[in-house]
Amino acid sequence: MEEQKSNYQEQTLFSITWPLFIELSLHMGMGIVATLMLSHYSDQAVAGVGVANQLLNIFILVFNVTSIGATVLISQNLGAGNLQRARQLSYSVFGLNFWFGVIIAIIVFILGEPLLRLYDVQGLVFDYGITFVRICALSLFFESLSLALSAILRSHGYTKESMMVTVFMNLISIGGNIIATTGIFGLPITGVTGVSWAIFAARAYAVCALLYLLYNRLSLKIVIKDIFNAKKQDIRELLEIGIPSAGENLSYQLSQVVITSFVVTMGTASLAGRVYILNISMLCFLFTVAIAQGTQLLVARYIGGKQYDRALKRGIQTLKIAMIASTLASLITAFGGEFVLRVFTEDPSIIMVGLPVLWAIVFVEPGRAMNIVLMSSLKSAGDVRFPVIIGIISMWGVAVTLSYLLGVHYGLGLLGIWLAQGTDEWLRGGFALRRWLSKPWERLTKAVLN
Repeated sequence: MEEQKSNYQEQTLFSITWPLFIELSLHMGMGIVATLMLSHYSDQAVAGVGVANQLLNIFILVFNVTSIGATVLISQNLGAGNLQRARQLSYSVFGLNFWFGVIIAIIVFILGEPLLRLYDVQGLVFDYGITFVRICALSLFFESLSLALSAILRSHGYTKESMMVTVFMNLISIGGNIIATTGIFGLPITGVTGVSWAIFAARAYAVCALLYLLYNRLSLKIVIKDIFNAKKQDIRELLEIGIPSAGENLSYQLSQVVITSFVVTMGTASLAGRVYILNISMLCFLFTVAIAQGTQLLVARYIGGKQYDRALKRGIQTLKIAMIASTLASLITAFGGEFVLRVFTEDPSIIMVGLPVLWAIVFVEPGRAMNIVLMSSLKSAGDVRFPVIIGIISMWGVAVTLSYLLGVHYGLGLLGIWLAQGTDEWLRGGFALRRWLSKPWERLTKAVLN
């Protein structure tokens, strides 16, 4: 028991993070490749799928409620040497996400059309969007299960295995995208429909592969009865961490819905440009997300093992690395300018709108790095309410408000939108840094003792 406990606590950030980085690169690559393929098919298709994806992401956050809670709780129990408890939590999170997946898939399939109309998109953009929503709604069940299974696998330190699943997911998705948008081998061009079914197939494969890996690596065999046997204590603890954590993400996604409605009023060029630049900006904060996830696992283990000083130092060290990396990545992207945008589109109106926004990314990304790293570390330390409170206040009071003022009222368009979001990221990051340096686990420990 002690040897296993030590092994979990002594894994290095590098050994955990490099597979996460590759996995996230490939996962984001699925979206970027799909956008790139569709851009040569139709800019309206890009806009429609981009809006539809925002809608679907809101529902995917429901699955993250339990997977975030599982990541923190399983990691803390492994750090404390409570291996049997970690195992029981694994069964419970699978059972919860099974039912979440069934319910959400049905809701989105039935209500997809009226929900998409809330974005006020019209014509071909709407037609492409509703096609994507209806088909991908069916795959949300698999997405729910894969998020739970990945959380279990990563929490136990098997990030390389999770990475390999994503490699094959990408191959399935990219192959489907090529067939759907190019008509290779004389096959019919199916556009958005084909891309959607490729995503469905990739997600279904992921569930099968992850179930096999859990059995092979952890001797964790999940059977039908496990979907009915989630323990009440597990459910309560998973939701206590997961709901506030997912609440921050939900607030962000809903604020993006409102901001997207502002962009819709700016025209199709701005809407398509926003989708392209969001994909480009992912490359800038990709390393940050990976190293933040690796740090989250380690911090949770350190907290579970009562190694508080080690947790504090790990958060600060990761912050420095992430801010430097994101700044360099955004500078390279900005200097690439027109070349970077032309990878996605040749439309001069979209390129003209997008060029100044690439420089705004240089302002956004260091603040985003501070926010991502420290907010996730706070959740690992059990401080789950602070991120959602600050997030709601800043996202709506700063990001949404300033997006309207700068982007719409003062006519800065997409540039104003990105400047507003950068201000939001820096503000939340500053609050997170102050909170982290206050050693939140000491406050939580005293509250428990009292």
